[in-house]
Amino acid sequence: MPNHPTEPIETDAERPSKSQVKREMHALLDLGKRLVELSTDRLRELPLEEKLYDAIREAQRTPGREGRRRQVHYVGKLMRAADADAIRSRLDAWENGSREQTAAMHRLESLRELLLRDDQALTKLLDEYPGADTQQLRTLIRAGRKEAQNNAALGPGQEPQRKHYRALFQALKALAEAQDGDSPSTQETA
Repeated sequence: MPNHPTEPIETDAERPSKSQVKREMHALLDLGKRLVELSTDRLRELPLEEKLYDAIREAQRTPGREGRRRQVHYVGKLMRAADADAIRSRLDAWENGSREQTAAMHRLESLRELLLRDDQALTKLLDEYPGADTQQLRTLIRAGRKEAQNNAALGPGQEPQRKHYRALFQALKALAEAQDGDSPSTQETA
């Protein structure tokens, strides 16, 4: 039967190969597996159709291994109609945002440790943050050092004190947040 003149003729070069289609289906299945591992609150934040959301929730409730595998494959099938790019970008934003926050916390923890061991670290910190409350930081560092000495003398089974240690971290965190609010670039502090 000849093609209608207004219908485009699809050639093999325009159509994706079977291997490409299979890779795309596996990618959607993997994305579906990631969605099944999310909490209900996170799922609600994603742009999911009701049918896909219900299928994911059903997979989360399915106890048997084989039943869960079949349900996850069904989720993967429903993913074909979903906006996978929007879902992936939201998941990546959650994951990378979390990594950035963790890295920032580690930088603050390292800075706190440096301040507790090295007097010159405070001078460097004050150069970076000229608006910092010098007296408050000195007081927290002094109290944190004393607290560490007292904790070192504790016997087994005694609970170490961390009040000033935590207070110094909170002060550094507030300082970094105030600095970030003043300038668009993130300041490295470690």
